[in-house]
Formats: sequence, structure tokens, C-alpha cells
Amino acid sequence: MTAVQHEQTGQPGAAEGSGDPLGASPDAITPPVVDFDTSPDRYRHWRLSIDGDVATVTLEVDESAGLVPGYELKMNSYDLGVDIELYDVVQRLRFEHPEVKAVVMTGGLDRMFCAGANIRMLAQSSHSWKVNFCKFTNETRNGIEDATEGSGQPWIAALNGTAAGGGYELALACDDIILIDDGSSTVSLPEVPLLGVLPGTGGLTRVVDKRHVRKDRADQFATRSEGYRGDTAVQWGLIDATFPKREWDEQIGARASAAAGRSSRSGDRGVELSPLDRVADGETVTYPFVTATIDRDARRVDITISGPDSPPPADAAAVLEQGVGYWPLALTRALDDLVLRLRTNEQELGTWVFRSQGDTEAVLAHDAQLRDLADDWFVNEVNLYYKRLLKRLDVTSRSLVAVIEPGSCFAGMLLEVPLACDRQYMLEGVYEDVDPDATPAAIVLTDSNHGAFPMGNGLSRLASRFWGHEEQLEAARATFGAQLDARAADEVGLVTMALDDIDFEDELRIFLEERASLSPDALTGMEANHRFVGPETLETKVFGRLTAWQNWIFNRPNASGPEGALRRYGSGQRGDYDYRRV
Repeated sequence: MTAVQHEQTGQPGAAEGSGDPLGASPDAITPPVVDFDTSPDRYRHWRLSIDGDVATVTLEVDESAGLVPGYELKMNSYDLGVDIELYDVVQRLRFEHPEVKAVVMTGGLDRMFCAGANIRMLAQSSHSWKVNFCKFTNETRNGIEDATEGSGQPWIAALNGTAAGGGYELALACDDIILIDDGSSTVSLPEVPLLGVLPGTGGLTRVVDKRHVRKDRADQFATRSEGYRGDTAVQWGLIDATFPKREWDEQIGARASAAAGRSSRSGDRGVELSPLDRVADGETVTYPFVTATIDRDARRVDITISGPDSPPPADAAAVLEQGVGYWPLALTRALDDLVLRLRTNEQELGTWVFRSQGDTEAVLAHDAQLRDLADDWFVNEVNLYYKRLLKRLDVTSRSLVAVIEPGSCFAGMLLEVPLACDRQYMLEGVYEDVDPDATPAAIVLTDSNHGAFPMGNGLSRLASRFWGHEEQLEAARATFGAQLDARAADEVGLVTMALDDIDFEDELRIFLEERASLSPDALTGMEANHRFVGPETLETKVFGRLTAWQNWIFNRPNASGPEGALRRYGSGQRGDYDYRRV
């Protein structure tokens, strides 16, 4: 089970009510400190079994094992703890089981696949808890789709019973959806008619953008609380097939075998995702290759990324032998864990400052290897994981700042971190009064910055930076492989400011102080709008349009007020709505 501790006492559980007015009930529970560490032997909600090249993942939620006191996880409903385990399942299947070429996801209860996010949990949660819960849940669903698209490990939803709300949204992340034909089981998105909110984990978007359901039918579906079953669901495209119970096991097995047969996935030996080496000492958290130091007075965290301490392994076999110690994977795991912990547990730390230290040539050597060995299953998984980590940064509602100084090693794949930031400050020259003999900082663009790690909009961060300015993008591409000092980086447009040591510290200090003084709500909206230029995709709609509206609706009295639908759910009373359109 995912560990949750009192911040004050260190004991399992959650602290007393916060009185958060943003959608929380009067007896809301203070958000607990969340630990994202788990493993199959600690799961309370999922079962994993593997038979040859097919894995079966079964959701059978422990009703009494909610992450926070105050609700029971009835009808296979889920909370953040259930999704943390699912995220772990997805990761382990990708890294530890290269032999698995298809995954079947099903339910462990009779006539009920999943009832979606637990309503009692949502009703008692603070606004910020709901936002982070929905964001992480969306990212986990995207990870399932990425496994299908990038890893050759397609997921099949075998809905052995009703899939409602988030339960159907979970199925929508899969490549193939099969619903049992038992005369009662349906798929539905009942949030609008029953709760006064939206299916916030991608449901509305995936129905029309991914499954291409006609918009009038999508409208009917999303306002019909009981949903649809059988032939209608197949005809409309809500599911791919329906089978009676007598054929169920045979049909699911056949579809799984066919999916595995189409997979290009290969690999004989996986890499165990052993527990992270994480040390917390006061306000500092240290991992291999990543250190974070918290400044609570400044509401800031300083994150330093360290480059590799050795050359890359000789070949793919040697990379596999290093396993979780392989620098790109070790770095990605550490940053992923840090981002999740800071985002969930440290919501007042509004500014994240990224620095790096190390040998640029060693970074470039690993960067080249990630491209050269991209067809190897393990290196491919490392690349895909790093891509997902960067996407997690992109949708994180914090001010992201990169500081580039002597000793930095932002190059190639590591330069993606500054490119993901809202601003980049680069020192021109050296700190004369500290180390006048230091080598000035330089950054290096490589082919990895040309789309190996795309954003949710489908563009590289470089292309997003120069959106609408093709000549500037081409000028930046022309520098691939060159060591760019501060002046050159500024001329190409890769940094916000390039300053000498007389002005550098003062300008950076003024910026950080100013940022900390601004409204975090306004900053969140501003940053999210600036980061995603250009084309809209399913991902940008989910994170930028759907979740933005969902977060607003969660705050409204029609959903979260004393007589709102979310509050009255289960009481037999409908929500008392203010019918003015805003």
C-alpha cells in the first residue's frame, strides 16, 4: 500500500481539517504527505499475472484501504492510492517484462468493472487535492496509451461489468474495449447529469477525438446517466465488441493473443525497478544525480541535476547490464519522483529553479547513445520514460526557471529541461570574485532537441520556442553540435537573459522575488497558456481545456456548494442549481 504519513506525527493517516473554502467540505481532511513508492508485493487494489506474452491486470479495490480517512472505496471506485499502484503496474510491465506483448485490464468484482473516482473522496477533498489527483490520473492514462504506441505493448479493456465515469475513462486509454453482454452492464459518463461536473480524466475528449464518436451522439452519451450497452455501444464506437459470458474468456484470450502477435516488442530479460535511493535531510532531498533544496521563506526549491560520472556503456548489452544504474534512467526516475512529491506535497513552493553540474562531453556521449541504440527495447523505454517526465514538467503548475553557470552541463537531452522552463538565465563569462579561472558556461543543441522528446502538442520544445518564426528555428538548428556560450545562446534566442557577473545575481534575485510576490492562480493560467503553442492535440485538450474547465466547475456552488450535485450525490436529492450561464 502507498505510504501516507502525518506531517506532524509521522504516523499513518491524515491531519485535521483545513477548512479550505475552494470546494472542500467543512470537515475536509488536510492533504496528507504522499509517498509514491510501491511494488507488487504491497498492492492493495491491483493484481498482476503473466501468462507467456500476455499480462492480466485485475482491479479489485480494497474498500477499507483509502489513502485518506473518511470514505470507503466501494464498487471498485478509486482514489489517488489506487492510481499510484496503477502507475507502478504500467512502469513495471514496460521495464521488467519485455516478454509481455499485450495487457488485459479487467475487474475483480461481479458485474462491476469500475465505478470511477470515489465521490466521497472528491466531496471531502480540497480543490488543490482534486487538481493534483486529476492531473496524475490523466498522466497515468497517457502512460497506458504511450505503452501501446511506443512500446508495442497494447492494453485491452475487458469490461466484465459496468464501467462508469472514471472507470470508462480508464477503458478509453486502452487500445481495444470489450464489454460483457450480461443484460445489465453498460459504459457511461454520468458526471454531468449526476454530479454537475465533467469526466475530467479525458472522457469527453477521447470519446470524440480518439474513438470518433459523432458529436450529437457524444452529447446524448454524456447526458444519459445510465449509459449504453451492447450493440448500441458498438455501433456508436463507444466500445469495440460485446460478448456473452459463455464466450467471454475465449474471446478475450483470442483478442489478447492477436494483439500480442501484432506487437513488435522484443527482449529476453527485463530490468528490475528497485527502490529509489532517496535521502531526506532537513530541507534537502538527495537522489543519485539529483539534489533538491527547499527555501520556504522564498517559496522556492533549487534543483541541481548532475551529469554522468562515467562514460556510457559500450553497447546495448552493457546498457542493459547497468539497469537502473544507467545514467539516463537513474536521472529520469529521480526527477520523476521529485516532481510528483513536490507537486503533491509542497504546493507553496511556487518556483522551481533548475541548475546542472558535470561534464558536458559525458552528457553528449549518453545523448548520442540514446539515439544510436533507440531500436533496442530497453533504450527505447528509457527514451519514452524521459519523454513522459518532460511532459510532466510541461503540465506542472509551477514557475520553472533554468540557471546556466560555469560547471553546467545542459546539452542535448539534458538541455530539454531548460527548454521546458519559462525562463532561462545564463551567466556570460565567470564569477570573477569566486573562480576567475573557471570555464564559462556553454549549452549544446543536438538532434535530440529536434523532436526525440515531443511536448503534448506534438512539437519539439525547440519548435515550440520559435513557433511562427521558422527562420529563427532554422538558425538554432544550424548550431547543432556547437558549444554556445552565453552571447551566442542569446543571439540564437535560446536564453532569456545573458548577463555578466556584475548584473547576473541581482537580476536573478529581483526576478525570483517578483515571481514569489505574484498571484499563483494568475501565474498558473499564464504559464499554461504560454507553454503550449501551435496545434491542439488530444493531450493539450485534456490538460489545457478539459481539466481547466473541470477545475473551475469543481469550485462552483452547482457542484461543490452545500446544495450542489457533488454534495447531494447518494442522498436521493438532485443538486440545486443556479441556472445562469456564465
